[in-house]
Amino acid sequence: MTKSLWAPWRVEYVGNASEQKGCVFCSAQKAADDDALVVHRSTSAFALLNRFPYSSGHLMVAPYRHVGALGELTGEEIGDMHELVVRSLEVLAAEYRPDGFNLGWNLGQAAGAGVVDHVHEHVVPRWLGDTNFMPVLADVRVVPEHLERSRERLVAAWTK
Repeated sequence: MTKSLWAPWRVEYVGNASEQKGCVFCSAQKAADDDALVVHRSTSAFALLNRFPYSSGHLMVAPYRHVGALGELTGEEIGDMHELVVRSLEVLAAEYRPDGFNLGWNLGQAAGAGVVDHVHEHVVPRWLGDTNFMPVLADVRVVPEHLERSRERLVAAWTK
């Protein structure tokens, strides 16, 4: 019996990937929060869901200012981003109950950065046993929750 894997939010990206212009983070800060999957905004940074997540609840924290190197961040931006990462951990822990987290900066294309000229930190919830054969055999990740539902949950949990 053949089983289907549905990821309906990817069709727009796949159809327009070669046409995307500009910085995803700069675009997100100008867009409506629900369209850009923004979960929370602070003074100089914001947290948003990754459109191509490694797991449900995969957040990214970025400064509003378009900078490509950590050393270019101001003290205020660094502090603001750190507070957002800490709050992201709290909110994700309460809402998703992961067994752990991956936190990371991918600085430069060789390090795996999909966006190389606007620094951002990943906050990825992880569960024991959350790896399976799909990434190894098919280069596919299975994310069990729709991104819009993840955003709704996280926005509501952020204010608790």
